[in-house]
Amino acid sequence: MKVVKGLQDENINQESTEKQSSFIKMKKFQFVMLLFIIVFLSAGITTFALAFGDEKAVSVGNETSRSEFDKLYTAFDTLKNGYFQEVEDNTLINGAINGMLESLDDPYSDYMDVEEAKNFHESISSSFEGIGAEITEQEGSIVIVSPLKGSPAEKAGLKPNDIVLSVDGESIQGMSSTEAVLLIRGEKGSTVELAIQRPGTNEPITFPIVRDTIPIETVYGEMIDDEIAKVQITSFSEKTGQELVETLNTLKAEGMKGLVLDLRQNPGGLLDQAILISSLFVPEGEILFQIEDREGNREAMQSTAQDNTDMPLVVVIDQGSASASEILAGAVQESADVPLVGQKSFGKGTVQRAQDFSDGSNMKFTTEKWLTPEGNWIHKKGIQPDYEVALPKYASLPYVSPDLELKLSSSSTQVQSAQQMLAALDIDPGRTDGFFDEQTETAVKEFQKSAQLEETGILTGQTTLKLMEELRALIDENDTQILKATELLKEKLNS
Repeated sequence: MKVVKGLQDENINQESTEKQSSFIKMKKFQFVMLLFIIVFLSAGITTFALAFGDEKAVSVGNETSRSEFDKLYTAFDTLKNGYFQEVEDNTLINGAINGMLESLDDPYSDYMDVEEAKNFHESISSSFEGIGAEITEQEGSIVIVSPLKGSPAEKAGLKPNDIVLSVDGESIQGMSSTEAVLLIRGEKGSTVELAIQRPGTNEPITFPIVRDTIPIETVYGEMIDDEIAKVQITSFSEKTGQELVETLNTLKAEGMKGLVLDLRQNPGGLLDQAILISSLFVPEGEILFQIEDREGNREAMQSTAQDNTDMPLVVVIDQGSASASEILAGAVQESADVPLVGQKSFGKGTVQRAQDFSDGSNMKFTTEKWLTPEGNWIHKKGIQPDYEVALPKYASLPYVSPDLELKLSSSSTQVQSAQQMLAALDIDPGRTDGFFDEQTETAVKEFQKSAQLEETGILTGQTTLKLMEELRALIDENDTQILKATELLKEKLNS
C-alpha cells in the first residue's frame, strides 16, 4: 500500500532540526509494529492515512470465486455490450468504486480519479494554484472549513461555514469535495466566481476571486510585547514542526517568556506533525489522543518528547480549527492543563486510510474514530474552549465586491455591509438597513477624504478595497480572543 510520505522521511528532517536547535529537540518516534500515521489534506478537508508496512489496505481474496460479485460482473458486461454508445472499461470501473464509497454516506470517504489524486498529492507537498480555502462536503453541500492565511480566499472575505452554491455559475450541489476542488482550482491570475450562502444572511453573496500560487508556509510568529509572543500555525504540512522550532528559537532570543499558539482557521494537515508539535507541550508519556476501531479496541498515542518546554502557553481555537489542529488542542487541554480560548472547534473525529491504485487514482475511507486523551469523541461536536470569547460582530461582516458601484438610492445587502463597516470605523452612515441615502453618501465622502481618495460619494473600486483593508486592521487591533489569551498569560507570569 502506498502512502503520501513515510515517517522515515520526516525523521530525517527532525534529526536535522535537532542539530540546529538549542531550545527544543525533536526525537524520532518509535511505534509498535512500525505504525505509520499520516494525515493529509484531501479536497479541502484533512484526512488520516494509516498503513502497516506494505500490507494491502483491502483484500477481497480470489474475486472470481466470490458470488457477491456476480451482480457486479453482470452489470459491467451488460453495459459494456448493450449500452447505446461505446463506454470505456475504466469509466465503468471508476464509477463502480465511486458508487461504493458514495453509498457509505460519509463525506470523508471518497474516490479520486487520476487527475484528482494528482492535485491531492500536490496540495500536501508543495505550493499549488488556486484560491487557498479548505472545503468539505456536508449533507450534499460544499462548505468552507477555513481560508488559508494570506490567501485570495481570505482576502476576498470567505469565512468558515460559508456554503458554496455555485462556481462560475455552475451549481455544485450534490458534488463531492474532490469534484468541487477541480472547478475551484485553476491557473494563477485567472478569476473564479463563487456564489456563497452565509449563515445568518438571506441572499447569496458573489465572490469574484483571482487565483494565485498558494505557498505551503504554515508558521507565523511575532512578539506581542516584551514577554509574550504569538505564533500562528495555519496548517500541518511537511515542515511545520521544523518551522515552529525555528520560530520559537527566534522568539526566545527576542525575550519570549509566554506563548499564545493560534490555531484559528487551521483545517489540519499531517498527523505526524501534530504529534511532534503536541509533544513539545505535553509531558513525556502523557496521552495525546486515542484511536478506536469498530470493535471498540483502543490504542493510545503518547508524547515521546523528553525535552518539551514548560513555558506558559495558551491556545486559541475557533470554528475553523479542524482535525489535526483539534488533536493538538485536545492534547494540550486534557494532558497538559493548557487553557483554550476562543470558540468551539469544527468537530472532525474520524480516521481515514488511503489506498493508491496502480493507475494513479486513489480512494480513502474511514477506518476508526480518534478520541481525546480522556476518551471524548468530538466528531460533529467540536472542542469547547475553557474561555469562550467571540470576535467583534464586525469581524464577520460579508465581503463587499469592489466591482459593484454602490451609490445614492442603491439598496442591497452589499450596501448594508458597507454601512456597517463605516459604522465600525466610527464614520456614521446614518442607517445600516441597506438603503444608500444622502447621509450614507456623506459618510462615504468622509471616508474617502480620510483615505486621500477622490471624494465621489460612490463606493466602488479602490474605495471599497480601502474600506475592507481598514476594517481588517481594526479586527487585528481589537482581536478579543488574542487579548484574552494575553491576559491569561500575564496572570501566569505574574503569579
